[in-house]
Amino acid sequence: MFRPRVPLNEQPTGEIIPTITTLGTVVPHNQAQAHAPCGCQHHAPAPAAPAASRPAVQLTPGALLLLVGGGTAAVLVVGAVLVSMLLAVAITAGALAIVALVVRSLIASEQKQHRR
Repeated sequence: MFRPRVPLNEQPTGEIIPTITTLGTVVPHNQAQAHAPCGCQHHAPAPAAPAASRPAVQLTPGALLLLVGGGTAAVLVVGAVLVSMLLAVAITAGALAIVALVVRSLIASEQKQHRR
């Protein structure tokens, strides 16, 4: 059920598909008769894109100020979340330490009462 099934062409069409070697170039299917016209559509390679002479992103002073302000706000929010998590862990650890001392004291006092 989960195996991929490859479709089979039971009746071949006789059409020969050219092999693509690189982006945009097509190798003719019959090298021996390169001078004979064929029904294939041979494409010329795509022209290279012109190099950009200026950077894609231009920062104006207002955009730069907004970027710095947004970054500062993000750092402050993340810092506040981390500090609050650290504070929660510290309060929990302190509460557990106090509970451990109380339980130890109760166990010690109970053992002293049984010894009498």
